[in-house]
Amino acid sequence: MSGRVLVADDERLLRASLCEYLADSGYEVEGVADGQAALERLDARDYDVLLTDLRMPRLDGMTLLRRVAERHPQTSALVMTAYASVETAVEALRLGAFDYVLKPIVFADLGQKIEKLLQVSELRGEVQRLRRQVHADRAFEGIVGQSDAIRTVFEQVERVGPTDTTVLITGESGTGKELVARALHARSALADKPFLPVNVAAIPADMLASQLFGHVKGAFTGATRDRDGLLRVARGGTVFLDEIGEIPLGQQAKLLRAIESHEVLPVGADRPMKVRFRLLGATNRALEEAVAQGRFRADLFYRLNVFRVSLPALRDRAEDVAPLAHHFLRVHSQRMGRARSAIDNATMRLLTAYDWPGNVRELSNVVERAVILSSDGPIGVAHLPAELHARQKGPISLKDAVAAAEAAHIRRTLAAAGGDKEEAAALLRVDRATLYRRLKKHGIG
Repeated sequence: MSGRVLVADDERLLRASLCEYLADSGYEVEGVADGQAALERLDARDYDVLLTDLRMPRLDGMTLLRRVAERHPQTSALVMTAYASVETAVEALRLGAFDYVLKPIVFADLGQKIEKLLQVSELRGEVQRLRRQVHADRAFEGIVGQSDAIRTVFEQVERVGPTDTTVLITGESGTGKELVARALHARSALADKPFLPVNVAAIPADMLASQLFGHVKGAFTGATRDRDGLLRVARGGTVFLDEIGEIPLGQQAKLLRAIESHEVLPVGADRPMKVRFRLLGATNRALEEAVAQGRFRADLFYRLNVFRVSLPALRDRAEDVAPLAHHFLRVHSQRMGRARSAIDNATMRLLTAYDWPGNVRELSNVVERAVILSSDGPIGVAHLPAELHARQKGPISLKDAVAAAEAAHIRRTLAAAGGDKEEAAALLRVDRATLYRRLKKHGIG
């Protein structure tokens, strides 16, 4: 069985013997002399098994086990020690070690333990693969549509998602750029690792370098301890930089270096640190114009624009309004504990005719408001905000206009009557039965 093994031991001859034995057994193996060096190698690449001594300089084995459990849970640890005791073994297992071997090492016993570890690792990998498949099956749950434009987006996500390629997601505000980023992450080999969304515009410019790249203690006023930046916190996962065009020009070179060399220089540090992450960027601006104006580095733009996914505005895919509206009706009804209702035909025609300047996000907000107002009844024209009527992109039928006016008048009258339907019927000069029919027709509670 093949696998990648990292050996950490400060005894040079033993380390060399272990590496030689494991290499002869078919493993890809590397040896380091202390715990700190082991942690740096683990940060730089993936290993299936860590074989570590407990007493080492710079970083002892127990601390190393704790760090590996936090940062590299996919790596199985095997402890070797000449200082055997029940307490030591129990503590090592508690910190995440799979097993331990005693010095002097019996190589055949060690080989069996590593083979067992790799079998467990293979099973774990299969579980992760199945989880990723489940995530992938659900990855488009929040991106709804059947238009050619959105189907093109689905196809692009399917193609580039499983790669580690940098992706630039473009589109107007509210079109669902973060949902696309999450779908890309769910389809990648990183699906079980962190997904870190960062709104660049929400971070003060003077704090952005610290947030992204980290800082060391004393780097600036208030830096009371070392801090890992978000690119290190990702631990091999996906970092999504929304509004990436807002990154100050002075920080763009550092981001480019992080993407290309997988190294960052924390603020105040004198040596770079290794990072592992996949970068997804999003913008609602034309970065090409920013490059031409000297506000965005051309080399960073081309590095981000390896693969582009462009999201269409909702006004350009009117056929998706109905399925999106029904999707949001289900989501908001479930969240509020309401019985799932319906959207009447007149309301749906009005929703479809609207130009949606706020795109999908605006449609979600409109449906959420309608669910609140409908009181478990069907959603009608009267439940839509007034500005939607005023900003529709096309004419509606006289019938729909009359229905909207009637519903609005009934609502105003009910409010004037303090919700008393009998008094409202009197003010409207209709009998109670007629009012109740109108209330039901317009979905007014």
